Amino acid sequence: MKEFNVGVVGAGHVGLVTSACLADIGHWVTLVDVDEERMADLKVGEVPVYEPGLEALVDEVARRGRLRFSTELTSVVSAADVLFICVGTPQGDDGSADLSNVGAVAKSVGRALAEAEEREHPLVVVNKSTVPMGSGDYVSMLIQEGAAEAGNGSVDYRVVSNPEFLREGSAVYDSLFPDRIVLGAHRRDGLDVMRALYEPVVEQSFPTKLDPRPKVAVPFVTTDLASAEMIKYAANAFLATKISFINEIANICELVGADVGNVAHGVGLDERIGSRFLQAGMGWGGSCFPKDVAALKSVAREYDHQPVLLDAVVAVNELQWKQVITKLQRELHTLKGKRIALLGLAFKPNTDDLREAPSLKVARALNRRGARVTGYDPVAGKKAVRLQSDLRVVFDLYEALSEAHAAIVVTEWEEVRSLDLEEAASLMKPPKLLVDGRNALDPRAASAA
Repeated sequence: MKEFNVGVVGAGHVGLVTSACLADIGHWVTLVDVDEERMADLKVGEVPVYEPGLEALVDEVARRGRLRFSTELTSVVSAADVLFICVGTPQGDDGSADLSNVGAVAKSVGRALAEAEEREHPLVVVNKSTVPMGSGDYVSMLIQEGAAEAGNGSVDYRVVSNPEFLREGSAVYDSLFPDRIVLGAHRRDGLDVMRALYEPVVEQSFPTKLDPRPKVAVPFVTTDLASAEMIKYAANAFLATKISFINEIANICELVGADVGNVAHGVGLDERIGSRFLQAGMGWGGSCFPKDVAALKSVAREYDHQPVLLDAVVAVNELQWKQVITKLQRELHTLKGKRIALLGLAFKPNTDDLREAPSLKVARALNRRGARVTGYDPVAGKKAVRLQSDLRVVFDLYEALSEAHAAIVVTEWEEVRSLDLEEAASLMKPPKLLVDGRNALDPRAASAA
């Protein structure tokens, strides 16, 4: 395989995973970020995000010299064959994606290219940040503008869209064994470089300790820039729709006496539908689904198109966590003076991400109604306290349950799934109400306890 010099801009979740995995499959990678403190931490082996397997992988490839850390973009651009942009695109007030970070990087890349010596090959600039359709052309324009401002308007580069499909909690696995790799570009030579870069993943030729190897080959999808950008938004919007759909079905099941778990199983056996993302619960959160659905809705409205289905998907999701409050009020009558335990705080297991997490919305609503809330999470607890100071956080599951009038399963951590229901009941105060917001526990065993 050909070994590339790769620059990755942005030391967040996506940038860290991307840089570590590219280094692991045999490339020479430099991770760049303007946050000097974060880069200093990384140089001594402190990874700022929780992701299973990532810290060990970063340490390994750094010790092998395959991964380096820098705060200087200019030198990285000069040496790189491929440069990934992995900076944040936060949601604006109107739901649109804020491209200011992407734009700043693009202009800096243009200036760096203008100041560098003449290149043997064009720099391939890869947009891995989640961006709306047309952003590839926007990045290209800003690179050109940055170069012109530096006095050289004839810089050589190619812009490629390469959306990420990483699930928090399994991002390293998803990078090395993806369902597909999607690339979009206006010119073929940029795609050819990316095919060579990803050859070990596409052909699954890199060494792995997993036996058997999960995949023998990975589909390599090439298209135009706008279509590649749209694939990411469409995929996340569909998954969010699927979750909202099963939650709507769950609400109807509760009314008619049906078991949504059995319903989802029966529906999921249909090969046209599939069983994944049919787990009813408190709704979706995190950094991707809320932001990406909002951005897609914003794009639709730019063209005077009303995204009726996406509006409904969001409305159903918003109702899910509110129904938990309604159930508590129905059973406890008043929440004033009641102690409520939240079992899990992160928006999903195996991550410390609390962005748009139902737990914090529920905690705020309970506090406003006079309840006292104690939260448990094995990973996200300290972060939760920083975000919500009136939330009491403990790191022992049974301590959270002690003296609680009600408990809510918010995140289906393995510790929560394996909860000793009899011990939990012995610690709680009447009426000892358990609201399983993730359908993670056996309802018959819970009733018996």
